[in-house]
Amino acid sequence: MTHGTESREAAVRRLGRGLPLHRVLDVTRPKAWADLDEDVRQAVRHGALAPSHGWLTGVHGPGWRGLRERAAGLVRESPTEARLALALCDPDGRIRGAALSYTAGRPALLPLVAVRTADWAAPVRARALHLLREALPGASAGTLAVTAPVILRLARRLRGGAAAELLDGLLREGDPARVNGLLFGCRDGLTRRAALSVVLDRGLFDGLGLALVAAGDHDPLVQERAASAAVAADEPDATVPVLLGARSGRVRAAGVTALRGAGRYAEAEPYLYDRSGRTRACARWVLRQGGGDPVAAYRTACAGRDVPDRAPLGLGECGSRSVDAPLLRELTGHRNGRVRASAVAGLRLLDAVEPRRMKALLDDPEPAVVREARRALRA
Repeated sequence: MTHGTESREAAVRRLGRGLPLHRVLDVTRPKAWADLDEDVRQAVRHGALAPSHGWLTGVHGPGWRGLRERAAGLVRESPTEARLALALCDPDGRIRGAALSYTAGRPALLPLVAVRTADWAAPVRARALHLLREALPGASAGTLAVTAPVILRLARRLRGGAAAELLDGLLREGDPARVNGLLFGCRDGLTRRAALSVVLDRGLFDGLGLALVAAGDHDPLVQERAASAAVAADEPDATVPVLLGARSGRVRAAGVTALRGAGRYAEAEPYLYDRSGRTRACARWVLRQGGGDPVAAYRTACAGRDVPDRAPLGLGECGSRSVDAPLLRELTGHRNGRVRASAVAGLRLLDAVEPRRMKALLDDPEPAVVREARRALRA
């Protein structure tokens, strides 16, 4: 049994003991809701869990006829969140359908209501979709941020498209604040991508807003699309500083590319030494577009007193083995360990590695130098 399986079974047991959902599973992880649905069903079928639905039916167990029709009149108590969650995941479709009637005003259970919109039983599916249609417009930003990722995953299922269409309509026709809430407040990358698509289609953000999205998000696709849209907005004075200051190399690369459109070619030179290879390549391209010579800039930097950390690497990316290898070999003895590592990487790119020198560098006190020397020897 894997650790993941044990964790899922433990979650079902905790739910059976009455713990609330936020203490049973990571509610921000959409797969956790589908796993819970499956795990509860399997636990009941195999006898590992025997939930009592007396609060729902007036008797224990699912084998009572007319359950759904008579359930409302036989409620003995207000169900706890845990009991209602177990009922919503029960193997018996009549129990699942009857339990849906008690989810109104229980936002913590809305993701499970969403799961039921893809239920194999048509009556359960229809009831869940009706409840979701009523609940989504008034859901808080936090509830929507937890429920929307579940809905988007349901779109991959055979019967899950209706809920996804409902969410898409809400985002495309409703309050823009809903879209902003998902784009900036949801942990799920797929949901933020969907929200960004709506932002772009509705034209909700200007160039600066899109640049801030690109610089602040950690999902590669969100970064890529938002940065490209920010550059296309042609507002370089507002967008370029934000893009160039981003942590992501692909976003900084977009900012460097935007310098070309603004005719500010010389400002790309500092990014010849960026830690991102993509950004360095864009900087070289922009300099060439403005008539500059990035190879000459690298050679000057490498021959100077204060060598930028990645100048030797950049020279290896675009220089000449016959001309530049001697300078890079000299830099493998530089006092700065990062420069030494960069020089070794540059020699590897120029196919100018001397095995004897690389073996000597395996004893270098800088770990990065040792790593690059090993890579060079393997090559």
